Amino acid sequence: MSALAPTLQAFFTDRLMAQRQASPNTIAGYRDVFRLLLSYAADQAHIKPCDLDIADLDAPLIGAFLNHLEVDRGNSVRTRNHRLAAIHSLFAYLALHHPEHAATVQRVLAIPPKRFERTLVTFLTEEEAEALLGACDRTRWTGRRDHTMLLLALQTGLRISELNRLTCSDITVGAGANVHCIGKGRKERRTPLVPTTIKVLRVWLNERDGNPSDPLFPTTTGKPLSRDAIERRITLHTTRAADNCPSIATKHVTAHTLRHSCAMRLLTSGSTLRSSLSGWVTSRSRRPTSTSTPTCPRRNAPSPAPPSPTPSPAATRPPTLSWPLSRPCDYADMLVPFTPVDQRLRVKVGITRTSA
Repeated sequence: MSALAPTLQAFFTDRLMAQRQASPNTIAGYRDVFRLLLSYAADQAHIKPCDLDIADLDAPLIGAFLNHLEVDRGNSVRTRNHRLAAIHSLFAYLALHHPEHAATVQRVLAIPPKRFERTLVTFLTEEEAEALLGACDRTRWTGRRDHTMLLLALQTGLRISELNRLTCSDITVGAGANVHCIGKGRKERRTPLVPTTIKVLRVWLNERDGNPSDPLFPTTTGKPLSRDAIERRITLHTTRAADNCPSIATKHVTAHTLRHSCAMRLLTSGSTLRSSLSGWVTSRSRRPTSTSTPTCPRRNAPSPAPPSPTPSPAATRPPTLSWPLSRPCDYADMLVPFTPVDQRLRVKVGITRTSA
């Protein structure tokens, strides 16, 4: 038996599960990558996958495999880079346990990710969101389920992986109504609900009449909706909504589009990026979702005062930094002229400035 098989198994059991405690979604993604890679390498070498060795997975084969993903399988550049990241993780593990293949490992780790163009973020306007919700046939049980699910996604900005894992106990419709979820990076969140969503969820919970551990949005067999099933339902309702709202037909609407729409509604309503967007719809890095657009200015957003042509001595004084934070500072608060001595001071977003 070659050294690749036991090392690959140890990578999953020891590295991902024991050391990194990777999520089931991460493990499933890595599994799919190496399943494709081993199948491709076996076809190219004309041997069985169990007979493959580490030396067979050299840099030329990895490069050909990445091209195969784009050309033959039609994957996007972003997907290609995700596959490459998983391969890099495996070869970094191989370098520690099989130093005799250091040259092969080094060449594979030197393969860079491919650059790609970042398109504008797609989101739904108020009219398009209403048309999408109205496309659900609420005379049927599945239509009422989809209407509740889409409304919850538009209001809370939950990811698709968070939607399909919701249970009946995750919804609180009484005092302090909120939806509880554990999302990406094991981040626990409780997102407040607005009265319209509370009313719809209360009716759905009464009709659902499930146990606390039962899925909130089940299939007809009682199992949780899969990610593919949710995407298919969104596509179906988007097609129906195009009859009353033609503009939605020009957009590729997915579950993440609903997430961006939630962020855009918060932004246009005057919510601050740090207090709302960062807590609701951002990733672990706490960076706000890039949904700004010239056609959707923020409401009630204060305009920064024009800088004085001759700053006073008090204005050139370095600000006093306080901790913990009492309030998030605006960008206008950061526009303070400094003297050359104070150029080394960098005021980060979120640090307040108190008067001397």
